[in-house]
Amino acid sequence: MSTLDHKIDFAVIISVRKANPNGDPLNGNRPRQNYDGFGEISDVAIKRKIRNRLQDIGENIFVQSNDRIIDGFKSLRERADGNDELSKIMKSKEGSNEMFASVACKEWIDVRSFGQVFAFKSAGKGGGVSVGVRGPVSIRTAVSIDPITINSMQITKSVNSEPGNEKGSDTMGMKHFVDYGLYLCCGSINTQLAEKTGFTNQDAEKIKQALVTLFENDASSARPDGSMEVNKVIWWDHNSKLGQYSSAKVHQCVKITPKVEMPKIFEDYNTDVNELEGLKVQIIDGI
Repeated sequence: MSTLDHKIDFAVIISVRKANPNGDPLNGNRPRQNYDGFGEISDVAIKRKIRNRLQDIGENIFVQSNDRIIDGFKSLRERADGNDELSKIMKSKEGSNEMFASVACKEWIDVRSFGQVFAFKSAGKGGGVSVGVRGPVSIRTAVSIDPITINSMQITKSVNSEPGNEKGSDTMGMKHFVDYGLYLCCGSINTQLAEKTGFTNQDAEKIKQALVTLFENDASSARPDGSMEVNKVIWWDHNSKLGQYSSAKVHQCVKITPKVEMPKIFEDYNTDVNELEGLKVQIIDGI
């Protein structure tokens, strides 16, 4: 497999309908919102969903969420120790950070894509290690095109949690959701960092497919099936390692404007992608 040989930029247009796309734990788990009222989905949340999709297609993932662990390791340290090569490097006095990073990037696609900080104490099995890997795939926080409206609903349960309670319905708390919001997320893939981590052209194709299917197998009470949708993935392939244009200029080619005063569906927006001379663009519809 060949290392990525050209710069890539991408953008994802996401619809949110009666869902909480990314709750803020510091604000009662309300959907994230900036001071101007625009909705946000953090880059961390988007990377989590990409990892999940890659894991669904059989890729090895280092940062697995607790409810999707498939290898039996309950911590990142255990997962690193479970790799024989990494375990030997941590125990050996001759092991280097470069050797550790190389093995980790080869083993896990999320490490060679997003990077990872390996910081393990020298205690118990194995030695300590402090290694930082910078990944080539960078993703910005997704921001809504218009300010969002957040609704809140009080929810209750109809059964007793403990024996002896006479009351049958106890207040559980609040559920918050966005009525409708259209979000734009942008990102890039850097060839210089791809060379360092071994990120390949094939890996880039897997990231693209993960973006197209971002919310498949991602249902929860906050995000029921069908409430989160990828409308478009816009993918720019440059013809060189440095690229013909800056990422900022490329991302600004996406112009999204509302057709009506209060948009409620994706079709209530005009979506245009301005062309840049010599830059190949692919527009993919969500599934």
